[in-house]
Amino acid sequence: MQYIEGIGDGSIGMDCSVQYLRNDLYLISTTDYFYPSVDDPFIQGKIGAANVLSDLYAMGVVKCDNVLMILSASNVMSETQRDIVTRQMVLGFNEMVTEAGTYVRGGQTVFNAWPIIGGVAISCCTQNEFINPNQGQIGDIIVLTKPLGTQVAVNLNEWIQDKDSELFARVKDMITPEEVYTAYQTAIKSMTRLNKTAAMLMHKYNAHGATDITGFGLIGHSTNLAKNQKIPVDIEIHTLPIIKKMAQVSTKYKFRLLEGYSSETSGGLFIMLPSLEAAQNFCKELEEIDGAPAWIVGQVVEPKDREQPKGFLKEGFQVLEIEL
Repeated sequence: MQYIEGIGDGSIGMDCSVQYLRNDLYLISTTDYFYPSVDDPFIQGKIGAANVLSDLYAMGVVKCDNVLMILSASNVMSETQRDIVTRQMVLGFNEMVTEAGTYVRGGQTVFNAWPIIGGVAISCCTQNEFINPNQGQIGDIIVLTKPLGTQVAVNLNEWIQDKDSELFARVKDMITPEEVYTAYQTAIKSMTRLNKTAAMLMHKYNAHGATDITGFGLIGHSTNLAKNQKIPVDIEIHTLPIIKKMAQVSTKYKFRLLEGYSSETSGGLFIMLPSLEAAQNFCKELEEIDGAPAWIVGQVVEPKDREQPKGFLKEGFQVLEIEL
């Protein structure tokens, strides 16, 4: 194949940098890191790795060639605490990277008040090994591969540790400690599951592009996806799969989960597929392989304003309560 103008011409991609090299080779790379969001440093390491790899998967890249680790050891912990936490984060990160089929071959370590984990994921691809996220067509069906509500779940888990917490007191009449624990475990299962299978199936079912749902929430990322299409489109979202009880809890705070603006960590892929049949088969096969569901959540529609493409929630949207 020959280099095609406009693909990997040095511009920044939606989720990754895509740089044309030579001889039909492209360098695809992404960088991400996290402050602690869970109370287990080993799990935090896994989440950090899954999240940085997810940006490659959002481009349909299945094979990651190299990972560099970004690591901060806390300088306010005791030496014993620091040694345990840092070692466990590294072990978790390496386990997830190994599951992805690649290796950590370098990186950078510093001291900082917060323990931080993340990295750089790099892949060298030919044109047919990645999917440019700008091929959306009117009528495409949108699939989401992980539930929403992780930010609410991890915050609830933190607040409930303090039995006198005023934050938890505001919702204790609508959710039990057992339900908080279940939601937290559902969030961990989601955040530590790689989007690799979804990336593989994007090729099989001829996806027109994707993004992953992370810090800017569902509306932020769907709007960014809409703005990056070759033709003017809007993305209409009619279904929100949300971790059980998190929708109700979010109404007491400013997470804006039911408005589509709550941040997610290591979220699912939000994928444009060419037909309802393709979307249904994608969801079925993903669940067969990963043992976890995916959902049809929206569609690509004619834009209301061709100059301002956007993602938006359809009036009367449906909420699905999810427990993994």
